[in-house]
Amino acid sequence: MKKVLLVEDDLEISGLLSLHFKLHSYQFSCCADGMEALDRIKSETFDLLILDITLPGISGIEICRKVRTEDSLLPIMMLTSNSDEMDKVLALELGADDYVTKPFGIMELMARTKALLRRRSIGEVTDVVQQQDLIFKDLCIDQKKRKASLKNKRLDLTPKEFDLLQLLATNPGKTYSRNELLELIWGMAFAGYEHTITSHINRLRIKIEPDLQNPQYILTSWGTGYRFSE
Repeated sequence: MKKVLLVEDDLEISGLLSLHFKLHSYQFSCCADGMEALDRIKSETFDLLILDITLPGISGIEICRKVRTEDSLLPIMMLTSNSDEMDKVLALELGADDYVTKPFGIMELMARTKALLRRRSIGEVTDVVQQQDLIFKDLCIDQKKRKASLKNKRLDLTPKEFDLLQLLATNPGKTYSRNELLELIWGMAFAGYEHTITSHINRLRIKIEPDLQNPQYILTSWGTGYRFSE
């Protein structure tokens, strides 16, 4: 039974989702306060976190930020009461896996929930298979511990930066378009935000490339996308 935590201060939405999640055999719980949510996340294990952006105490955006510093794999779905692009981009940047704009259809939300949990299961299997370190010149990627180092100095990478680096490095020479990278790393929910890939690539290059004018690791396939050096 998958364990889901909803952080939402709208009692009507909480009640509706509680009914449907329990109907579909999820172990569902909810809280209305951001600080309470952080305490529960620290003391319990969840398979999915659903966060409203606007919360008393601490915002859903800040909860997402804090969770991602400790757990890079827990699926996070954001709920937003508007379609403001900045909310979606910020959620993407901080490592959210999906977002749903209010008002939302309950069947769509349940379908997105299943998709997130399925992606996590695939990721867990992949983690078991991908245990070996990847070493390229001065760059070392520890797949098991999800960390990377350059000249034996650990790199300060966000979860999504690591995912992006790992994907490219495990397939050296293969070119990925921005659309492909967006779908593989963030999922279909963020279609249309391809420019975010460019900003992530630029930040990665700043952290790992000794010469930004002549990159050694992450190369540009002009007019197509990006690839890792062979």
